[in-house]
Order: sequence, then C-alpha cells, then structure tokens
Amino acid sequence: MLFQINAWLHYEVYERSTVLLGIHALSSRCQTLQGESFIVTPGVTWEELPGEPGGNRYIRLDTGSATELDVSYSVSAKTRCSLVSLDEIHRVPISEIRHTKIPYLFPSRYCQSDRLWRLAMKMFGTIEHPYDQVRAISDWIFENIDYLHGATNVETSAFDTVTQRAGVCRDFAHLGIALCRALSIPARYLTGYACQMQPQDFHACFEACIGNRWFVFDPTRLAPLNGIVRIASGRDAADASVATIFGRMELTGMSVSCLSEDFQPLAAGELSGHAILGES
Repeated sequence: MLFQINAWLHYEVYERSTVLLGIHALSSRCQTLQGESFIVTPGVTWEELPGEPGGNRYIRLDTGSATELDVSYSVSAKTRCSLVSLDEIHRVPISEIRHTKIPYLFPSRYCQSDRLWRLAMKMFGTIEHPYDQVRAISDWIFENIDYLHGATNVETSAFDTVTQRAGVCRDFAHLGIALCRALSIPARYLTGYACQMQPQDFHACFEACIGNRWFVFDPTRLAPLNGIVRIASGRDAADASVATIFGRMELTGMSVSCLSEDFQPLAAGELSGHAILGES
C-alpha cells in the first residue's frame, strides 16, 4: 500500500537551540520510501545522523540566530503488512530469546514494569499463551483507561497512567509495554504516521516479542494496524521522541497527514486467528 506523508512543525525559538528530530519514516525491508523532502527555515543548519541500517533516523538541527523554526517533511511510503496465523506463534523461554530483544525485558524510564509486576500477574498471569496475554493487556487498557487529551504530560509514566486511568496514545503504549515486561515478554515503543486516524497526528503504539518475532498492538484502537507508517521504535518514548530540544523553544503549530488512495483497513474477519507482524 502507498501512503503520502506530510508533516509541518513550527517553533518559536527563544535562544539558540539544538533539536534532535525524529519525524523521518523508516526505510526497511517492509517499508520503502520515494520522493522524500525535508525543508527547514533558511539559516538553520541540519544533518542526518548516521545510524545502524534499518534503525531510527535522527536529524540534528542548529537554530543559529533564527527566532522561528519551520520544518516541513514529506515522503511517499510503500508498506507491506504481513499476517501470521496464531497457530504459528509459540512461546520461547528467556534462555532462547535473541540477544537483541533482551533490553526490552527491563524496566525503563516510562515503563516501570518492576512496579506493575503484582498487578500484571494478578490480571494476566494465569493466561497460558503469551500472545493471548498481550491481547488481553491491550483489551484491558482500551476498556479501562480513558483516552483524554490534557490528562497527562511528558513526565507521565505507566505507573501514573494505571493510577489515573486516563492518557493519550503515548500513555496507552507505555502501560502496555510495562505490563508485558512484567510478564517477561519483551516489548517496545513504536511511533508512526497513521492512515484514517482522526484527528491526524503522530501516533504511538507498541510491539511485543513472542517467539522471537515482533507483533504490533494498539490499545487505543484509533487507527487500523495495517495503516501505520513506521518512524521509530525504542524502549519507550525517550528513545523515539518526535523532538528532543536542547535550549529554549516552544512548539506553536503543527499539522500531520497520512493519506492513501488505495488503502483498505483489515476487516475483523481477516484479523481473526491472525497477528500483524512488526519489524524484525
């Protein structure tokens, strides 16, 4: 499927600042890019930081003497969605988990799985299959956490969310990740552009590693899972932030769109008995 991505950010700059920007779509075996464009305010210098092949892409900007910063990004992204039968997903013991997945078992800044172990075990510990556990976690979050703008901030953690019972996509993802890790299931944060999401915005969901393969889950249910164009992944939002600012700046304007002329969301019947495969 082909998606047209457009993003625009406007900042007021109060002092010379450096920004690490994470809005570039990922180039991978499941996602190819065409016609990529990146434009910033004249006089602002930038560079794409080198990273691992298939890894997160970061742009470093130096605002210099600019008092305003405009960032425009566009790309056409072609994605391939793969479904896996639930019969093919099997539990793998910790001793056989690939070493690259191990960091996603540990607590992190926003995902304090160590503080949520008792809750996770009480609610989901008796479920036998790890995929069924993750699906139950995602369903529970959707049914018990209110999606509410303004209820949280950039400091809100998974423990805060389960206590306050409200949040946005970032908070839903953090809670899902923390509960998975509490059950010894590796899980990671995922950001992307989402087709048919209303209103259009950057979107966060999560992936769980079962049988040494990543599978995508979205407790918000705000966007079709086969309509997500991947930007970045990490232990939590600290690893996959849209913008990390060193200095004094304020975001005062933003627009995001992810459109497709031929996109067809997966119907419930197509998903029955199947899981959506993430990136390796």
